[in-house]
Amino acid sequence: MAVSKARKEEQLAALETHLKDATSVAFTSNQKVTVLEVSNLKKDLRAQNAILLTIKKTLIRIAFKNVYGADLDLTTLPGQVSLVIAKGDAIAQLGVANKYSKEWAKEEKMVFVGGYMEGRLMDGAETKKLATLPSREVLLAKLLGSMMSPLSGLARFFDAAGKDLTAKSLTKVGDLV
Repeated sequence: MAVSKARKEEQLAALETHLKDATSVAFTSNQKVTVLEVSNLKKDLRAQNAILLTIKKTLIRIAFKNVYGADLDLTTLPGQVSLVIAKGDAIAQLGVANKYSKEWAKEEKMVFVGGYMEGRLMDGAETKKLATLPSREVLLAKLLGSMMSPLSGLARFFDAAGKDLTAKSLTKVGDLV
């Protein structure tokens, strides 16, 4: 079904607005995805401050040229292409899309075919690799846990030594030996 020129201009303006606020963009090739599956994906992406848009590839190319000054090669975007546009944490939203991509891997319903982050176009493999990374909050929690591990061990040692002292009715740690 043909889309009118006015409707294309509206879609282009909306896409450019979304791209101006984006921290990262992933291109996915979608096939045989049901309306229910897309609705669930969109709901999960909205919860992470991201959106999923399916727009004509020529409009995507024009919007990228206007907003980022980047020339997209449309031959690298096979089939029907959707954009996962992240606003906020650039990686966490890609992780949501990656979760669905893994679920649908057998049927190849959604495959990463490219991406754009920090002024650089990426191929599908690089975008997929980024999508598998944990979010910033998870990485910070792991770092904090690693930093706190020695302190936790020392605290457990002192706690055990204190319990030994009271159990044996001693007053000094030196008497435990």
